[in-house]
Amino acid sequence: MRILFTGGSGKAGRHATRYLVEQGHRVLNVDQTASDVEGVLNRIADITDLGAMHDAMQAYADFDELEPGTGVPAFDAVVHFAAIPRIMVTGDAECFRVNTLGTYNVIDAALKAGVRKVIFASSETTYGVCFADGERKPDFIPVDESHPTVPEDSYAMSKVVNEATARSFQRRSGADIYGLRINNVIEPHEYGTMFPDFIDEPEKRRRNIFAYIDARDLGQMVNCCLNTDGLGYEVFNVANDTHSVAAPTQELIDRFYRGVEQTREMGEYETFYTTEKAKRLLGFAPRHDWRTELRS
Repeated sequence: MRILFTGGSGKAGRHATRYLVEQGHRVLNVDQTASDVEGVLNRIADITDLGAMHDAMQAYADFDELEPGTGVPAFDAVVHFAAIPRIMVTGDAECFRVNTLGTYNVIDAALKAGVRKVIFASSETTYGVCFADGERKPDFIPVDESHPTVPEDSYAMSKVVNEATARSFQRRSGADIYGLRINNVIEPHEYGTMFPDFIDEPEKRRRNIFAYIDARDLGQMVNCCLNTDGLGYEVFNVANDTHSVAAPTQELIDRFYRGVEQTREMGEYETFYTTEKAKRLLGFAPRHDWRTELRS
């Protein structure tokens, strides 16, 4: 596929674009800084500039596309990851502005350019746990996509708005628009630097609902979405099958989630951030478990 990918220079984007290139896709990264990932093409643009987004959607990706003499080729899909990545990077209002306006601009430009597949990054934070003032527990465990999305912070608010924006665009257009509620993204080198601390201090993972997603598996998730047509508008949790600490799941329930509704029995080390929907509808199958990665 010929794919326009916004935010491909960021932490998650670099690994996702590398995975897509390895699958044989042609990827144009639209970002404010160029990516150094081999095989990824770059275009410098600001997602809050609507004209720049419309221009990028109908632009050549590289010089070889001039050769056929048939005009600018169309994109087969758009993957939108560009955003202010969390609270406390910019002011709250700026975070909300960039993320909501940018998402509107990207989807609007994509659909008007004839793109029929848009995948956008939402967030675990939509469930209101991650950036809550004080401790906020899930309404039930394991957390699935039916869980209420009522956060307190500007970043998570922007992601909830983006989901509503995407759903409205999908209803008007009939295109496939899939949102990814991505959990804490872990790069390969971070297993050795971060995860040993979680063995003795599992409370450090409470705000992430004890979950994580390997950056390479996130690339697989995007590819699963690219390969699955006809779902209309859907949102999917994205996480590993197991949680991110050494203690068994039941021990974590007894310590951190006592009194929280448990909707079903859970496996010995099963994540509280379930991806059953992504597995069922997309064939998602995360491969990188922190225990194996840490041993290696």
